[in-house]
Amino acid sequence: MLSISVKEFLFWKKKQLLKGGDQESFAVLLDCIGGISTSDLNLIILNSEGKLLLKKNLDFLESIWNEHLLKSCPIQYLCGITFWRDLKLKVTNKVLIPRSETELIVDIVFNIFRKKSEKLFFAELGTGSGAISIALALAYPFSEVVATDVDQDVLEIATKNYINSSKQSNLKFYCGNWWSPLESFKGKLDLAISNPPYIPKDTYEKLPKEVKNFEPKVALLGGDDGLKHIREIIQKAPLFLKKKGWLILENHFDQGEKVKQLLIKNKFTSIEILKDLSGIGRFTIGRYK
Repeated sequence: MLSISVKEFLFWKKKQLLKGGDQESFAVLLDCIGGISTSDLNLIILNSEGKLLLKKNLDFLESIWNEHLLKSCPIQYLCGITFWRDLKLKVTNKVLIPRSETELIVDIVFNIFRKKSEKLFFAELGTGSGAISIALALAYPFSEVVATDVDQDVLEIATKNYINSSKQSNLKFYCGNWWSPLESFKGKLDLAISNPPYIPKDTYEKLPKEVKNFEPKVALLGGDDGLKHIREIIQKAPLFLKKKGWLILENHFDQGEKVKQLLIKNKFTSIEILKDLSGIGRFTIGRYK
């Protein structure tokens, strides 16, 4: 650990942020590489005469920040870590960086299944970093959770994240496309969740370079209208859900009504379009019969 004065650190921090970038990304850099959490930072400011311990020197931290600004590479990829709900997750450019709005999926599940002591069976399709499945496995320790992803390398990242986050053994990962690895679980699921690729082709071409140039295309692009994968997930869901089983989907900001119609067409009921914190219809949920 390296010891520097708080005054020197705060001067350096101000200088870095004047170059550009946002406070949230800078906080990720400080926490993951520097070893200073946001709560540490708040205490530091109260005691500006004190000393501060850093895992890495300021020049090293500055070199990562400069690369982030110069190349527009997401800070999470440069640090190899992201924060999501109360989880600290390993990420590489093979996985989508889990977004803060997606955290609400877990709260939607909490509203549907209020008893955390219940023995339930959940599935997540397209798990990526494993964020949603890990959060559910931790919150429902008596339940079984299965998660799929089409890429074995991605599943290795998700598995490491689960091992680092929990000593439980109620989450299992399966490699394959959407439902295909879950054939033995037909008719057994209380809930299936997916945050699939849903960006329409035209919109994908116009994404900010920090997304388009770095995050995996396979995790973003949802075909010409963005609904290619959502259609497949909804059409096959009745084979895997129990009677009265739930399906929760994240969708693009303007797709809620179309997803709702797809659910109706496939005999779902209790359908709702739920808003994220920005007031956007981000999630569409339904119950099978």
